[in-house]
Amino acid sequence: MIRIRSKNVLLVAADTFSVGLLADNKMFRHISVVSSIFPTIHEIKPNVVIFDYDHLIKDIEKILRRIVSNPAYSKIKVCCYKNAAHTKTDSLLKALGVDHIFYPEDFKKPAESKNIPGVLSAIFEAPIISRLAKASN
Repeated sequence: MIRIRSKNVLLVAADTFSVGLLADNKMFRHISVVSSIFPTIHEIKPNVVIFDYDHLIKDIEKILRRIVSNPAYSKIKVCCYKNAAHTKTDSLLKALGVDHIFYPEDFKKPAESKNIPGVLSAIFEAPIISRLAKASN
């Protein structure tokens, strides 16, 4: 699950973006028009900008290069939302200045498990668990 601890977040995505946000949330500002990205950044001075890769696929490289080259935008964290991982594209985005890449599974809540040994075995390797079991006997 993703937690955002920023005062101002700019979300650049289509109007039908699949990740729901609170309509009355003052922390987020959602825009969908590519030409209004930089005027909005200048207006609200966001801490984080989240781009929907599928919405901006043609313009994302130009936008990221402009953000990286301008020292006024150096404090802004840039994130990108993608529907699927692709090694070549992801590495290009990282090279262009994207700090974090999010996928749909990042927005799902982790499943709660009542099986504590199962959770521990998922976290630790089996040899550590076996040593803990020997120590408790």
